[in-house]
Amino acid sequence: MQSHTGLTARSPTAGQGDATASGRIPVDIRRFPWIRRLASDYAFDFARLADFFAGDPRDTAAWRDAIARASRRRRQRDAVVQVLQAQQQRRGAPPIAQATAAVLGDPASVAVVTGQQAGLFGGPLFTLLKALTALQLAERVRAEHNVPAVAVFWVDAEDHDWDEVKSCGVMDTENARRSVALGDLPGAHAGPVARVQLNESINAAIAELQAALPTTEFTPTLLDDLRQCYEPGTGMADAFARWLERVLGPRGLVVFDASDPAAKPLAAEVFTHEIERAGETSRLASAAGAALAARGYHAQVTPNESSLSLFHMNAGREPIKIAPDGFQVGDATQSKAALLDRARTNPAEFSPNVLLRPIVQDTIFPTVCYVAGPSELAYLGQLRRVYESFDVPMPLIQQRATATIVDSNAMRFFSKHDVQLETLRAQDEAALNDLLIAQLPTSVEVAIQVAGDTIEQCMDALAREVPRIDATLEGATRSTMSRMQDDLKKLHGKIVQAAKRKDETLRRQFHHARSQTFPGGHPQEREIGFVTFLNKYGPTLVDRLFETLPPEMGTHWVITI
Repeated sequence: MQSHTGLTARSPTAGQGDATASGRIPVDIRRFPWIRRLASDYAFDFARLADFFAGDPRDTAAWRDAIARASRRRRQRDAVVQVLQAQQQRRGAPPIAQATAAVLGDPASVAVVTGQQAGLFGGPLFTLLKALTALQLAERVRAEHNVPAVAVFWVDAEDHDWDEVKSCGVMDTENARRSVALGDLPGAHAGPVARVQLNESINAAIAELQAALPTTEFTPTLLDDLRQCYEPGTGMADAFARWLERVLGPRGLVVFDASDPAAKPLAAEVFTHEIERAGETSRLASAAGAALAARGYHAQVTPNESSLSLFHMNAGREPIKIAPDGFQVGDATQSKAALLDRARTNPAEFSPNVLLRPIVQDTIFPTVCYVAGPSELAYLGQLRRVYESFDVPMPLIQQRATATIVDSNAMRFFSKHDVQLETLRAQDEAALNDLLIAQLPTSVEVAIQVAGDTIEQCMDALAREVPRIDATLEGATRSTMSRMQDDLKKLHGKIVQAAKRKDETLRRQFHHARSQTFPGGHPQEREIGFVTFLNKYGPTLVDRLFETLPPEMGTHWVITI
């Protein structure tokens, strides 16, 4: 199969392999126990899932078709540009980002979209990786298909899960994970994150961040930039958008705040369609989920078929339930006609749920590809028929880049020793023991093995002969053999412990690598905010990741900056 990027999914490797001259090591994602089958099959065996998606993003023809579909549909392009540029001007977006947004006014232009919740200080590393993947793909669409292409980051500002966004994990001076968090600000939990305004506690959070991060030549600038974005009185989502523009706006990333009331008229037709065909979105998504389950996959979302895939935005974010005589919104019941009228005249009162958000997104933007994380990929697989129901072209879905950033010492450790990345996830010393055993002289291991085999053979023979003398001694013989084998295992363990004491350097290297790759036993890209790496490497971080992380599905990269 052809690849529009020139890159195809890699076959699994036996071990880590050697670090390349560019300072990166590829790891097949199928080796990771936390990667579910749907994500691995999507990368390596797309045909199994083709019925659920709009095309294989590795296929050049699929990109041509997606570009054609996105370009044919009529959209309110001028209005979209006006909304984007008004947001950018309020936030003081870089000139390059503002000029890029204007490109979407071109009827031939397409968008590569990704998005995430408005996490504190930008959120985990994977947020940065998603945005960079979108920028890379937009660049390749421009180069290989001669089409104006824009990377858009959709800020999911209407999510109300405050606990998901209020903290940021960082690596401190001891390479230990520390969490910097905001408290429960006024309005948190009760309504969307977009309505939560920062107060003076943000200054304390930035001070806590400063205390946690190692001081580098980049620290003063980083903190100044954060203070300018995360100011008391600024909305949480607005601060996130400002920060993302500060980091990636110079590369042309267009940041879109989905909570903007001015943007809601662009999606009014989606809201009215959902009301007119109440329950259809949930039924179609449920059917797709059941079909995925029947093929041995999992359904990421189990829709509530008694509710619309819409929320009503008043003091909070209320579900809209289907009632016999209309719809129930909070304690009030409204007729279908009344709710339709509200959706047409005041669409800012409505917000899509997780199933409807992609439809809204691809109604507003000429999306040719969406860059997704593993969970997003799974629920998007339930939406192909939903897209058809709304007569909105479904984009291609590309898995985001996935990576672990390590320092040069950890990279040398991986390059020198045959240690598979995923074995470091366990917060024990099993992988270290295996590594130390591999360092033992072959003669020691052979002698231990020979001794164990000899004990078993001799004691088995004795156990067969002893009953001829006294049948009651067979059990004692077997018990003696077990004790001898146990003693041999203990001796082997003592030898390993002696090796640990002797090679403290290797032990330190192991713990150093593990603390970076799996802080707290979790993948780094999910646990550590990208501010950690901006503090350590400065602007070089973005340049290095953009240049050396190909948007290649199925490969996780261990990389040093």
